[in-house]
Amino acid sequence: MTDFDRIIDRDSTSSLKYDACLAYFGTEDIVPLWVADMDLPAPEAVTQALVQRAQHPIYGYTLYPDSAIIAMQQWFQSRHNWTIDKKSILMCPGVVPSMHAAIEALSEVGDGIIVQPPIYPPFFAAVTETKRQLIENPLKLEQGVYRIDFEHLEQCAAAGATCLLLCSPHNPSGRVWLQEELEQIIAIARRYDLTIISDEIHADLIYPDYKHIPLATLADDVAIVSAVSPSKTFNIPGLGLSCLVTNQRQQWQAIKKVLDAGHVSASNPFSLTAFEAAYRGGEKWLDELMVYLDETRNQVTQFFADTLPQITVMPSQGTYLLWLDCRQLDLSDEALKSFFIHQAKVGMNPGISFGEVGTGFMRMNIAAPRTVIMSACQAIAEAV
Repeated sequence: MTDFDRIIDRDSTSSLKYDACLAYFGTEDIVPLWVADMDLPAPEAVTQALVQRAQHPIYGYTLYPDSAIIAMQQWFQSRHNWTIDKKSILMCPGVVPSMHAAIEALSEVGDGIIVQPPIYPPFFAAVTETKRQLIENPLKLEQGVYRIDFEHLEQCAAAGATCLLLCSPHNPSGRVWLQEELEQIIAIARRYDLTIISDEIHADLIYPDYKHIPLATLADDVAIVSAVSPSKTFNIPGLGLSCLVTNQRQQWQAIKKVLDAGHVSASNPFSLTAFEAAYRGGEKWLDELMVYLDETRNQVTQFFADTLPQITVMPSQGTYLLWLDCRQLDLSDEALKSFFIHQAKVGMNPGISFGEVGTGFMRMNIAAPRTVIMSACQAIAEAV
């Protein structure tokens, strides 16, 4: 059994989550629960594989071995019943860069790209920085659950959008989309010739009673580009390796052309070693992790309900991120951010950074030893 309760000192590791606190929050005197990586140990299989590779004293240019691709294919077949053709895979240096590449390859400057806020901030940047037109299809909050506004989505598509950026499972709300919801998205894409770029980086982090359905398994006549990675699943995001999976050869060729033009390579000996080791040897670890995260999620939710009802934890179905509704505190977004930093001394992502509909919310990362998380919750309660 992995000891997820063990507190691991991340000092002197150049950790963004810790070492950027001063720049991001203006102070280091906080508990950092913001950047989406875990303060939990990666699978032992990954660590052992990296140590073994490091002992070979040459770290030269690296190819993508068939064994790594096969490990990935077997993982998605086993965990998600998704058969992935090797010829549909493009290796990329991370989901965000791959999203930029896909947009550049599959749309033109000035094209409309649909996003569904509240949404992970790089979605906005992927549109604006590639000089496309941002079209927002805000999610609807109904009885504590975020839902897609399909009527408005159809209007956005009809207005001439080229692509839809889908986040599945959804960051920050933790929604795991139902099959009927995904099928409605596909139906709209089919009617209006939309390309769907589906970020499925949290696909493996699903709580009991919910199931992630890879969008690409539901249609082959709609252009779907799926972004997947072991980075969030196994806590190896700093190693920077992901995949794009296309269901049409023309997409694959167009995206590869963009990647090649920028001389983009994701291959390095350590990222590839971790990639393969995680998919081959990380399953038991992941099952243990999800039991641990589920208990933490439940304890945090119960704590706020019992102790601090002014803050509502939105029901999370997946990811290790909790979306906190702080609107009853009746603070402006700037005051809310300041309150958590200076009074509660807990560093979280302000909801407003996920779009205007995120006003009054905060995003909490619970992937840390439970004592740390519950101590932070207690600090928030005392500050309120």
